[in-house]
Amino acid sequence: MDLTEIVRGAFEKAFQGEDFSNVKVVPATDPKFGDYQCNDALKVAKKVGLKPRDAALKVAENIGSAIKVEVAGPGFLNLTVSPEWLAAELAALAAAPGCGIPQNGAGRRVVIDYSSPNAAKQMHIGHIRSTVIGCAIDRIFRALGYEVIADNHLGDWGTQFGILIKGYRECLTQEERDNLTVANLEKCYVLSAAKAKEEDGVWKDACRAELVKLQQGDPENLALWKKFIEISIGEFERMYAKLGVKFDTYRGESYYNPMMPGVVAKLLDMGLAKESEGALIVDLSEEKLGVAIVRKSDGGYNYTTSDLACVESRVKDYDPERIIYVTDDRQQLHFKQFFSIAAKMGYTGVKLVHVPFGLMSFQGKAISTREGNLIRLEELLAEAKRRALAIVAERGGDEALAEAIGYGAVKYADLSHDPATAIDFNWDKALALEGNSGPYLQYAYARVCSLLEKAGSSGDGTFAVATPSEKRLALQLLEFPGAVVRAAEAYKPSVLADYLFQTAQLYSSFYQSSPILKSEESVRNARLSLCALFGEVLKTGLGLLGIETPRHI
Repeated sequence: MDLTEIVRGAFEKAFQGEDFSNVKVVPATDPKFGDYQCNDALKVAKKVGLKPRDAALKVAENIGSAIKVEVAGPGFLNLTVSPEWLAAELAALAAAPGCGIPQNGAGRRVVIDYSSPNAAKQMHIGHIRSTVIGCAIDRIFRALGYEVIADNHLGDWGTQFGILIKGYRECLTQEERDNLTVANLEKCYVLSAAKAKEEDGVWKDACRAELVKLQQGDPENLALWKKFIEISIGEFERMYAKLGVKFDTYRGESYYNPMMPGVVAKLLDMGLAKESEGALIVDLSEEKLGVAIVRKSDGGYNYTTSDLACVESRVKDYDPERIIYVTDDRQQLHFKQFFSIAAKMGYTGVKLVHVPFGLMSFQGKAISTREGNLIRLEELLAEAKRRALAIVAERGGDEALAEAIGYGAVKYADLSHDPATAIDFNWDKALALEGNSGPYLQYAYARVCSLLEKAGSSGDGTFAVATPSEKRLALQLLEFPGAVVRAAEAYKPSVLADYLFQTAQLYSSFYQSSPILKSEESVRNARLSLCALFGEVLKTGLGLLGIETPRHI
């Protein structure tokens, strides 16, 4: 039985008729305080008319004999579990589907909006954060039982398509047009955009004319636009396949374009929007959020209008309990403004969440075209594979293994950091077989697989915890479901990554101090069971981060 439930039940027995649903048991901050702690007696003492220590003592009287309870200080409950209780909990965790991940999200739906590259451009290293953070959050929520709609909000509409259409017709060779790729589209955009900057403005005017024709539904331009989008999505999906990323929908800006006039009309009808210097704005200055433009002076719309149309559509189509947006932290003001306006429009039944992430630098330098290090995502993954192959080839590994290690290293180098922090990608650190890295955790999994294969057994499913190193590992393994829940609640895959690294370190200490294969049979079986459970937890956790776990490295 879950320890929190046991202690919560003790509170309910001690003080009947009160609500103790918020009572929590957490791992002890120091082993000298026991295995777990509960500080809620201090919070409820006044409510039940007792001093905190007296309230804690009354709770302690109602906790079963399997748990040793010590009341410390003004009313802290320090809990030490018995070896028998611990063994039973490990067995239950080993038998539970998904290593005991609770199905908190059953019957609940969320939309997760992430990656969102611009059409007709190749993905580069700057796209990696939104993609892998969003995918990990996606996987974690699905594991918790949520129905997840993963949506890729593509940049597939706007001024750039007038530039592209003009460039496609006049900047590419016939062979390039016949064998059109995203690289060719990017090339023609760069050439066309450069011409549009010429002083006479003729090319720029021609690009604008092509855009107007597209917006008015010109069949030829519309066909070209659809071709550009189809090629772009095909290229994106090729890159996503390498990363193990899948989307349920690709609803780009173009999908919401027809809805934006209606959004503006609604804002006007509700008295939320007003005219200012020819533009329509929503004044959020009372909330210290400045002014949000919802229709520009030239009649065009912007991201705020598009996102308001988007939330309206998602609420209508999916009725989610929350919508999660994973973008870089430079867009924080935009999301604060957008969320505020959405609430004023009545979208209060859905929780809107922005998960901002810091920018990525590469080996100490800012990522930019000017710096010359705007590395294409394909080049990044190819280099990861090449470097990983140099490592695994010495062990007889092949290209498939190199991909698993290299791609896992790239992902973990990102996911092991709090999303809000800026990170500097470094090849040596990402691919290290020691320290907090993807390959280190993959190697830890391969080692436990090798041990179990050598033993010819994964134990007999029974557990017996006798030594300090066994107990530390056992207590840590029981925290896995909670780590998954905390990662979801904080929208931080790094919480899970930290847990997995700490668990691997504890396993290493246990392995070094506890003979396994040479122990007598009952001890051997119990320790093999513990090793097998560690392997399953590590595999499941890395899978939630989108990282493969090869059995041999």
